[in-house]
Amino acid sequence: MYNININPGRNTAMTNRERKEKGLVYCYDDPSLLGDQHIYQDKMVEYNRTLPTETEKRRQLLPLIFAEIGQDCTVETPLNANWGCRHVHLGNGVYLNSNVTFVDDEHIYIGDNCLIAPNVVFCTSGHPVLPVLREHHYVYNLPIHVGRNVWIGSGAQIMPGITIGDNSVIGAGSVVTGDIPANTVAYGVPCRVIRSIGKKDETYYYKDRKLDVWE
Repeated sequence: MYNININPGRNTAMTNRERKEKGLVYCYDDPSLLGDQHIYQDKMVEYNRTLPTETEKRRQLLPLIFAEIGQDCTVETPLNANWGCRHVHLGNGVYLNSNVTFVDDEHIYIGDNCLIAPNVVFCTSGHPVLPVLREHHYVYNLPIHVGRNVWIGSGAQIMPGITIGDNSVIGAGSVVTGDIPANTVAYGVPCRVIRSIGKKDETYYYKDRKLDVWE
């Protein structure tokens, strides 16, 4: 169907590792790319087997799992990641609810005080649309950046290369395929900015329910 000569991993001067580091398509079945992936996964599984009451054990394991983790973070179980969160960076005060998934073939950065609801997926990896490339195991990875104080609703999907600005809200079930600016409410499939955060949010916390926390 496609008149293309594919010679996986050997049709350029670059190695698969070099292609991966440059954000280019590369062959994911190259054994040299696996490294200690299963060791990192083992640590994550160990964390998932802890009890909620084993707070000290969890505290000790978290820095061994994540690339970086700030103070006062809470990570509910189960936690899922194909590199065991080795490439996930958490700021201070981050809350990860249950069943958050990181496809962390590239780095994922989540800023201070972010709230991540259940079943959210952060996916740094994708496959080319052209069928012949998938047949030859080509893939690409792009980093994800989430600013500080972002709330991501349950079941949202964050796609490769996405940046979400500070203070923004991503509605439940959204598929985020483009960057989201700071201080906005965005939702939908695909996710789009609905409005800016402003005066209305100083009066109402949910629909017509008024805030009563101001002095």
